[in-house]
Order: sequence, then C-alpha cells, then structure tokens
Amino acid sequence: MILPANEIAQRLKDGAEGNEDPLVITPSPDLNALAKSGSGSIDLRLGTWFASLRPSTTTVLDVFEDIGKNSRVRLTKESYIPFGKPFILHPRNFVLAVTLEWIRLPKDLAAYVVGKSSWGRRGLIIATATGIHPSFTGCLTLELANVGELPIAVYPGMQICQLFLHQMTSVNPETEASGFVAFGRPILGSLEPDTTAKRLRQG
Repeated sequence: MILPANEIAQRLKDGAEGNEDPLVITPSPDLNALAKSGSGSIDLRLGTWFASLRPSTTTVLDVFEDIGKNSRVRLTKESYIPFGKPFILHPRNFVLAVTLEWIRLPKDLAAYVVGKSSWGRRGLIIATATGIHPSFTGCLTLELANVGELPIAVYPGMQICQLFLHQMTSVNPETEASGFVAFGRPILGSLEPDTTAKRLRQG
C-alpha cells in the first residue's frame, strides 16, 4: 500500500514527537501543505555534491575485475556546488548526485524514488537505487543523465524527484535499526558478481 501525503505528514509529525521508530526527513517539508496536497508522494530536493566518472582512468568497467577499496577516488571526480550556483549537465553526460534531504525509514516502511516528469520532458532522466529498504538511513544517491540535445542547468535545493512510501505487510523483528546506511555524498557503490555469475564465467 502506498502512503498518501496526509499519512506521510502524520508519520513525520509523530517522528518529531518522539516515536521510537520514526520516519524522518530533514530538512522537514511543510507538513500542513503536504497533508493538503492530495499527492501519493513527497518531493525531494537536489543536494550540493556531484560525482562524475573519470573516463581517462580506465578503458572499461569490468565487474569481474577487483577495482579495490580506492575505486571511488580513482573512478570518480567529486564537485561541490553551492546554493545559488548551477551544475551544467551536458548532452549524453551522466553524473551521480545526492538528495538534500537526510532520510530515515522505520522498519515498517519501504520506498522508491522516481524522477519528476517535468524534468523528463526536458531530457533529464533521474534514477536511483529505486528500491529503498526498511531502516535505510542517509541521503539518497541519484543518477542524472541528460538524454536531450541541450545542456541542462540544475541547482542545489531545487525539487528533483519524488519519494513514494510503502507500508510493509509484515515486519522482520530481526531487522537492525541502521541496517542500510548511505552518506551525504554520491557513492559509486560496490559491484560484486554473485556465485552463479562467477561459475558461468568459468564455464
């Protein structure tokens, strides 16, 4: 079941009042406006950190190669863009970004993020690790790609995507309170082939 905006607003209010396993989104939205919006989601804003891949550091990204613990530094270039300044995303370019909001999901909620259609119609595709697990804590990493013909200016603080929240049908009591943690900067993330993929590669 998708939580409507008025229930999201109530869960956020309950969290601010000391709920033991709260839903937290900070900076907090206008809860009165959210409750009256009639929406099935909550808008999230673009943060100030961006990370782009360094094409000169490697000829191919191979999941079967050990790229080591320093892959984030070696493969990506980070940029900080202050509020009021634009980040220019050129056609056919791809960049990682983060949400301005820090999010904490309780054990009984899962979520996913989609881009706003108004951006998609202008050629900006916004994706993320669309499934967000219960007990996730941190800022969300976003994947921005310009598939249009013109450069696009995006500004930290602008509404960039929307978060849909789902009620879990049951709760695993063994779920850790901080089972899934993300940071305030874009994370490339680890990529490890599973056992079956390794066996198939070996023939």
